[in-house]
Amino acid sequence: MDLTARPLGSTGLRLTALGCGGTAIGNMYKAVSDAEAQATLRAAFTSGMRFFDTAPLYGHGLSEHRFGAAFREFGTEPFLFSTKVGWRLFPARGADPEAGLFENVPPFVRRLDYSYDGAMRSFEDSLQRLGRDRVDILLLHDCDRRNQGDAFPARFKEAMAGAYKALIRLRDEGVVKAIGCGLNEWEACEAFARAGDFNCFLLAGRYTLLDQNSLDSFLPLCAARGIGIILGGPYNSGILITGAVPGAFYDYAPAKPDILDRTRRIEEVCRRHGVALKAAALQFPLHHPVIASIIPGVRNPAEVAENLALLRQPIPVDFWRELRAQGLVRAESPIP
Repeated sequence: MDLTARPLGSTGLRLTALGCGGTAIGNMYKAVSDAEAQATLRAAFTSGMRFFDTAPLYGHGLSEHRFGAAFREFGTEPFLFSTKVGWRLFPARGADPEAGLFENVPPFVRRLDYSYDGAMRSFEDSLQRLGRDRVDILLLHDCDRRNQGDAFPARFKEAMAGAYKALIRLRDEGVVKAIGCGLNEWEACEAFARAGDFNCFLLAGRYTLLDQNSLDSFLPLCAARGIGIILGGPYNSGILITGAVPGAFYDYAPAKPDILDRTRRIEEVCRRHGVALKAAALQFPLHHPVIASIIPGVRNPAEVAENLALLRQPIPVDFWRELRAQGLVRAESPIP
């Protein structure tokens, strides 16, 4: 596989098969310096990546600031980027920013706001941080059960009555080319897809070597409606990088025995065919026609280079066929 641009549903936009996710650039899990962040984004652009994803949440504005600085270096060569609404940032005024998974963040606190006005203010703030006057793809962020729990039904109604209408207006005015949602659950994506006129979804970790349940109904719905998918979390938060080692993480928590066992079985097939687990994890989702781009987070130029090498690693057709024959990927999962 290579970086050849792929269509994002029926939007008319084409994204490079490998994009650059902005969580690590926002100091997720571990702080990186401004210099290293810029070197990472520069390496991604120089390598041929032309799709970049960020959000106000990532580092409480830090990721957007760093992307904006990098965008000013890219010059006139075209590229596409996405950001999100849903989390708004406010001056902390001496309070703890409560940054959660992010380190060394600017002094801003985050608050959920799926209202119309909240989405508009969030969009304007993002334009300031990014140094842009428009956005290619604007996504409604984190409105799913994983993040909202029992409040999800109320948040969903709030988002459809408020933020969704703001996204529609921005698309109609031409300052946004495509709208969608950035979520951790395919079920929530499907609920939004059926309720509104969305162009695309950023789906995190829900079509991978270890989880293909989005094939039940969501991905077929996308194919039927011309909805494009950007896939985040292809490594399921770690285990598809480390393998089934003690303490391996799956879906941001220690992997359960059934996931560890399934991963070991996939690793055995990898060994028989001389395939790196990471390469298989990165390439597998791209065989599905609705998936336009994979966006693993990167924090240094070495990770950019490694992901490119994994994308380009030849994987024999027999490897994929054995995974299917052993029931390690679902029979309806597209493979070469």
